[in-house]
Amino acid sequence: MADATIEISREQKALEKAKRYSAWSAGAGLIPVPGLDLIAISGVQLKMLAEIAAIYDVPFQKELGKEMLSGLLGSLVPLQIAHGAASAFKAVPLFGSFAALLLQPALSGAAAYAIAKVFILHFESGGTFLNFEPSKVRDHFLKEFESARAGVKAETSASTS
Repeated sequence: MADATIEISREQKALEKAKRYSAWSAGAGLIPVPGLDLIAISGVQLKMLAEIAAIYDVPFQKELGKEMLSGLLGSLVPLQIAHGAASAFKAVPLFGSFAALLLQPALSGAAAYAIAKVFILHFESGGTFLNFEPSKVRDHFLKEFESARAGVKAETSASTS
């Protein structure tokens, strides 16, 4: 009898990691302590990058990963402001916590998924962390982020109907 194992592509494996870590990133956005949530989100995203890099046999260095994330996310000022605002909202009694619960997880999950998609494309084309240029993928990142955010909104509205 023939072996019926199905080979899963590296891209499929990486996308599975992206989905899992997007959920973890959204969950980290629920941490009620301002600032601690952002640290947790960054940690989740770094771990995601390390695992995706391993799938592609790309050496991962934590400091270089942080630099790449900062370069990618730092170029998106509105996203950073929204993340910071969502975290700061948590300091406002009742209303702030509720508003942050709606905003931060969605932004965090969408950002993680967009980051993953950009790096998967880069690694699929033979790229490494050493030749990754955040400024060159900014537009693609924005499209992936908006697409992921729209998907989260669609899932949320479907589950509440």
